[in-house]
Amino acid sequence: MMDFHDLLGGFVRIHILHHAAEGDVYGQWMIEELARHGYRISPGTLYPMLQAMETRGYLTSRQDSDGRLGRRRKIYTATDLGRKGLATARERLRELTGEVSPKIKTPSETGDDVHGTEDDHRSA
Repeated sequence: MMDFHDLLGGFVRIHILHHAAEGDVYGQWMIEELARHGYRISPGTLYPMLQAMETRGYLTSRQDSDGRLGRRRKIYTATDLGRKGLATARERLRELTGEVSPKIKTPSETGDDVHGTEDDHRSA
């Protein structure tokens, strides 16, 4: 089965920005969060993506201890540029969703009789 990584990469980045705009995120949490939404992403894919987003100015990072084992981990937060990018992505997503979502047709568009048939009006 195809996973369509090439098509879904943008959605993963938007998802990362969404959470990083709400608060601090770190790699392992992001992997687990993405998995809850059906994205299987490895550390070897996620960490370069986070680094690239930081290089482009969408995220900023700092080192922090995870507290459990005393290890250091990188914490990411959205920058002002990242928040602006997220706002733009949300606008485009609304537009895209409206275009690619299946349209619900009204009875007049489908040719169905909006008043029903005689059988519908008979009492039992």
